[in-house]
Formats: sequence, C-alpha cells, structure tokens
Amino acid sequence: MSTQVRFRKEEEIRKGEARLRATGAVGEGQNVKILTSCPSCLMGLNRYQDDLKTGLLEADYIVVEMANQILGQDWMPQYVQTANNGGIERVLV
Repeated sequence: MSTQVRFRKEEEIRKGEARLRATGAVGEGQNVKILTSCPSCLMGLNRYQDDLKTGLLEADYIVVEMANQILGQDWMPQYVQTANNGGIERVLV
C-alpha cells in the first residue's frame, strides 16, 4: 500500500513540475522546491530527490524558506550567534 501511495505522490510531483516548466514559472535547469511544515513529509520528499529523472527536486520547511527570503541566506549562523550570546529570549524579542 505504501508503495502505491509513493508512486501516486511521485506522479503528482512530476505533473506539477511539468506544469511549472510549461508556464515558465520554473526554468529548465532550475530546481523545483516543495515546502512543508511536516517533518514526516520533509523526510518523504527528500527521498524523491534522487528518484526523479531530472534530479532537480528540493524540499524544505516553509519557515526556513521564509527566513532565507526575508533575512537572507546567512540567517542561521547569525541566529545561532545571537542565541549563544544572549540566550533564546533575546532572539525571540
């Protein structure tokens, strides 16, 4: 049963990728990024990276992508440094 679900999801991912490429939303050599907030889904999606023929699938957490877009690609080291220097309370405020 899990194999059937996996193949169905893979088929839907391929269809979605084809639509994105057909509309020009994603270029030919660009990765398709799927965002989730579910740890189990992220693990499952990461399994598809090597299975797709294009090899251009990425999966990540929604909040990580938001942080990348809003705070920049180097937000994580800055976050860790701030948390280490002043504690988590200072980061959250």
